[in-house]
Amino acid sequence: MGNRFQVKDRFADGAQYIDGHLRPGTSGESHTVIDPATGDEVLTYELASTADVDEAVAAAKRAFPGWSGATPGERSDALHKLAAVLAEQAEDFAYAESLQCGKPIKLSTEFDVPGTIDNTAFFAGAARHLQGQAAAEYSGDHTSYVRREAIGVVGSIAPWNYPLQMAAWKILPAIAAGNTIVLKPAELTPLTSLMFAQAAKDAGLPDGVINIVTGAGREAGEHLVGHPDVVMTSFTGSTAVGKRVAEIATATVKRLHLELGGKAPFLVFDDADLEAAAHGAVAASLINTGQDCTAATRAYVQRPLHDAFVARVAELMESVRLGDPFAPTTDLGPLVSHAQRDRVAGFVDRARAYATVVTGGEIPAGDLAEGAYYRPTLIAGAAQDSEVVQSEIFGPVLVVLPFDTDDEGIALANDTPYGLAASAWSRDLYRANRATREIKAGCVWINDHIPIISEMPHGGYKASGFGKDMSAYSFEEYTQVKHVMYDNTAVAEKDWHRTIFGDRP
Repeated sequence: MGNRFQVKDRFADGAQYIDGHLRPGTSGESHTVIDPATGDEVLTYELASTADVDEAVAAAKRAFPGWSGATPGERSDALHKLAAVLAEQAEDFAYAESLQCGKPIKLSTEFDVPGTIDNTAFFAGAARHLQGQAAAEYSGDHTSYVRREAIGVVGSIAPWNYPLQMAAWKILPAIAAGNTIVLKPAELTPLTSLMFAQAAKDAGLPDGVINIVTGAGREAGEHLVGHPDVVMTSFTGSTAVGKRVAEIATATVKRLHLELGGKAPFLVFDDADLEAAAHGAVAASLINTGQDCTAATRAYVQRPLHDAFVARVAELMESVRLGDPFAPTTDLGPLVSHAQRDRVAGFVDRARAYATVVTGGEIPAGDLAEGAYYRPTLIAGAAQDSEVVQSEIFGPVLVVLPFDTDDEGIALANDTPYGLAASAWSRDLYRANRATREIKAGCVWINDHIPIISEMPHGGYKASGFGKDMSAYSFEEYTQVKHVMYDNTAVAEKDWHRTIFGDRP
């Protein structure tokens, strides 16, 4: 990366973006963003207080009439300009994302940033297609049609694993539909969310349409969710925290969208292409150092292929290159923090009592020891009800289990509380189609695992939450549907009135 901006200079005015300007938080507490690859300080900033949240919500409320009153074409033009600004600043975004998260620069450059630009371009187009049902005379005497209207101020909370993309997934459908938003990013990784808001101002979006408050979940986050002027909350994060968000939101009768945890199954039938499945499993389990709610975590392999699959995946995992996130040859960066690394290591260490760690399962020595690195890990021989099979580890760990019949494989795939994503691997069309029907997940890939596209929805079943990010389906979360009905008869005394008062002639 050639043109690396200075983070401390960029955010010298603070890490709160309210009504079009950066400013410091007023909680009296600070937080330090740490480079997880080195342990070095990136930025220390003042956290948001509840008063800061109030000001951000007030700014969004003031901006709402003008922004919601803009034509779809005007909002579309603004988002097209934002996509262009993001493309111009792509190098800075990739650098900041890798710096705060530890992502390999090739992932930030080729996945996170271009995905966000594409998502912005998609919603620029989708803003012009907010349509209701066609007008018709459903009662015979009236013309009915449906309006889609913006709902107001949205208060959203985004996680630390994909800070830029998750900010975009929250912000874009909300503002494309005419809403205004206050977003709380994770304290660990606020940089690119703030940059996204600044880019929106550069693109000409009015002040107050996008606001960022960077604060602690229990103070800023809970206050945002419970704020009386926030009409909808969208949260991405763990199922445990999602339950708390739901408690607060439902107490104030808010609309709620939850994208929660996952424990994605990777179902390999005995007619699958073994080499494709093995490569797919390594990529899908290690993307973003496994810190992905759709990452492959449980590989169920039909018994004839099981041993060969384990051997090939182990071989491929051992070839994965750990190193400096900014080196172009690095495949796997650190986890987001030392605490997260230690949490992942704890799962693996406990699993040694009941399963076999085939490869990995260790913190690397040498130069990488200072960072939050953990080697790609493959576990075999675990029971279906064991911790590593049932719980979300959120690290570079894949567990492999055998199955015998197709019925058993699909049943095992469904046997966790989660249902966000899954994949099935087979050359048999009927087998694959059965898997897509019977696996309970919001996305089921066939002979691949992980690709996402702006035009298709993302969201889960069961404990993985409800509602959709991306695609036109996301507008269901961010718009109010209104039925409008016109009388066509011009008759003062209508026949149905006689069911309420008076007699029929």
